[in-house]
Amino acid sequence: MTTMTETAAPSSRLEHFPISFFAVTMGLFGLALASRAAGLSAISAVIGWAAASVFALLVAVYAIKALRHPAAMKGEWNHPVRIAFFPAVSISLLLCATFLREGHADLAAPVWIAGAALQGVLTIAVLANWIGHRAFGPGHLSPAWFIPAVGNVVVPLAGVPLGHVEISWYFFSVGLLFWLILLTLVFNRLVFHDPLPGKLRPTLVILIAPPAVGFLAWLQLQGGALDATARLLINCGYLFTLLVLTQAPAFLRQPFALSFWALSFPVAAMAIASFRFAALAGSVVHQGIGWTLLGLLGVIVAALLLRTGLAMMRGEICQPE
Repeated sequence: MTTMTETAAPSSRLEHFPISFFAVTMGLFGLALASRAAGLSAISAVIGWAAASVFALLVAVYAIKALRHPAAMKGEWNHPVRIAFFPAVSISLLLCATFLREGHADLAAPVWIAGAALQGVLTIAVLANWIGHRAFGPGHLSPAWFIPAVGNVVVPLAGVPLGHVEISWYFFSVGLLFWLILLTLVFNRLVFHDPLPGKLRPTLVILIAPPAVGFLAWLQLQGGALDATARLLINCGYLFTLLVLTQAPAFLRQPFALSFWALSFPVAAMAIASFRFAALAGSVVHQGIGWTLLGLLGVIVAALLLRTGLAMMRGEICQPE
């Protein structure tokens, strides 16, 4: 009996391997790009290649899950929260292309094409699922829903420098439109409905990402000009950062879950935006904000890696819910 249980355990863990694991690579690539923005090129290179290795491993594991347990993958696709994490795969590819663009443009180009194509397909597929899935209600809505649609604003970060300007405009337009739509829906849910469940509370930090990444994408599309739109976007990012700080004590008391990786990429995006604004405007204040956020990001990622490793050893994740 013991032998049978031990044999079945790895298959069971594989069956429950969550798509949300790809939030890990988003956070690691975010840390690599934030380190580069701070001028820490050597550290950025180490973290970036480590992130690429982790991403390749996660893709391999999830592909095996899809082949061996297609019903489990279908269940995630039809889940009101987990479906939002499927585009974390395409966003990770786009962030990888952004990382590779400086020094490895020959590798960045095909990675960007794969990421943009997958992002385009997943955006339509997820939106179609939302529209056609009548079992979803207001209680299922969370900031994680920003990931599928607003992930489009990541496309121009590498797309414009690689010469794909018009398609980058398409993705940016889609992302900006759905940021505004989902922002209204999410705030309606947060204000007028029950509080977010414990595991989803860390996803509040995702509120920071759309304006922060939007600021960086806008600069790429406008040739680096600090115009009124750029200032509007980065200051919206700072507003949501301050708002999230007011809620941090509540969600940090929650038991660990993979959703805590939602803390990493938005902080990285805000740090990069701050460094970029500081460089363009000559602002010492924004430079200081960038370094503060980068230091915080380093602590967050280190803590998350440690806690994720402990959770894996204790069998706390890859379990049925």
